[in-house]
Amino acid sequence: MSSNVYITNIAAFLPNGPVANDAMEQILGWATSRPSRTRKIILRSNGIRQRYYAIDPQTGRASHTNAELTTEAVRRLGRQGCPLKELEVLACGTTLPDQLMPNHGVMVQGELGLPPCEVAATAGICVSGIMALKYGYLSVRAGESSNCVATGSENVSSLLRGHVFSGGTEPAEKPAQKAHELAFAKDFLRWMLSDGAGAIWLSHRPKKDSISLRIDWLVQRSYAGEMAPCMYAGAEKMEDGALRGWRAFLPQEWLARSIFAIRQDVKLLNEKIIEYTVTRPLAELVGQKKLNPARIDWFLPHYSSEFFRDKVYAGMQSAGCEIPQEKWFTNLSSRGNTGSASIYLILEELFNSGRLCKGEKLLCYVPESGRFSTAFMHLTVV
Repeated sequence: MSSNVYITNIAAFLPNGPVANDAMEQILGWATSRPSRTRKIILRSNGIRQRYYAIDPQTGRASHTNAELTTEAVRRLGRQGCPLKELEVLACGTTLPDQLMPNHGVMVQGELGLPPCEVAATAGICVSGIMALKYGYLSVRAGESSNCVATGSENVSSLLRGHVFSGGTEPAEKPAQKAHELAFAKDFLRWMLSDGAGAIWLSHRPKKDSISLRIDWLVQRSYAGEMAPCMYAGAEKMEDGALRGWRAFLPQEWLARSIFAIRQDVKLLNEKIIEYTVTRPLAELVGQKKLNPARIDWFLPHYSSEFFRDKVYAGMQSAGCEIPQEKWFTNLSSRGNTGSASIYLILEELFNSGRLCKGEKLLCYVPESGRFSTAFMHLTVV
C-alpha cells in the first residue's frame, strides 16, 4: 500500500571555518612551482565567495573523513529530535567515499553506532545524493519502511590539494596544446569544488507542530547512451572519448599521469550541459503534464557556477518552463559547490529559514556532468 512521503527535518554540516577566495591556495597548496594562473579567472566566473574544506588550516592535515562529515550531519538530525535509534533505512550518496570497499553507507552507520537497519549507498557524482533520497522515498512510499535518513556528502578537498598534482606530468606523446588542455581540466575544478554534508529525515507522516515537505515526485534521467564522459577521476580519457580506468595502469603511472585527479572536459560541458540537463528533461516533464511552471513558488537549482545561471534560465524558457529568477534560491556563493551535498545544503537553509509557507511548491534541479544526468524533484509545503 503506497504512502505519501514527507521531509520533516533537514540538517547540514560544514567543516572548519569559511575559506575566502584569497585563502584557497594557502589551504590547498600550489599544484606547481608557482601560484595558479587560472584561479582568479575561474573565481570571477563562478561567483563563489567562500567555501569549506575538511582541512585543518593550522596543520594542513585532513580534519574529517567523508564518513565523519556525513555522521556529523546525521547527528544534527538527532539534535532536532529525530529518533536515530529507531531508524529503519539509511541511504548515503557521495562521489568519493573514503575507500573502495566497504560502501560509504555502512561506514556512516558504523560511525554513528546505529542498531541494525537497512543500508544502501548510491554512486555517481552530483546526482548520487538525490538518488539516495529517492531510494529512501521509494522505500517509505512502498510501505517497506516508515522512516529513512538520506544523505549527500563530499570530501573532495582530499583530491584538490597541491601534492596530488605536483608529481604529475602529462605523457610525452601528448602534443603541447593537448597537454595544456588537460592541465587546465585538472586545475579548473580546484577552484570550483569544496566539502560538506547534508542529511534529510523522511517519514510516512508530516510533523504536527511545524512545516514538512511532501515529495510529489522525483525524476532522474541519464543520457550516457548518447554522450561521452565529461567529468571523471581514476581514468584517462582517450581520443575516441572512452575512459581507460585506473586498473589498466601500473601503480607508478597513477601518480606520474595524475590518474586520480578530478578532470572536467570544459568544452563539452559548456556545449552540452544545458541541452541535456535542462531543456530536454524539462520539456519532457512539461509535455507529460507533471510540471506546471506557473505554480512553482521556489526553484532550487544546483549549478556549479554563476556562469551558468542565465544559461539555465534560457534553457528553461526553451523547454516551455520559465520560472522567474526572483523565485530562485541558491547558496552557491556562501557554501560553495559541494556536489552531491549541494541540494541538501540548499534545502536545509531554505527549510529552516522560516520563509516557507504551507501550500507553496518547490522544484529542485540537480544536474551532473559526469556523463550527462539530471534530476528534478517536486515538493509541496504542508
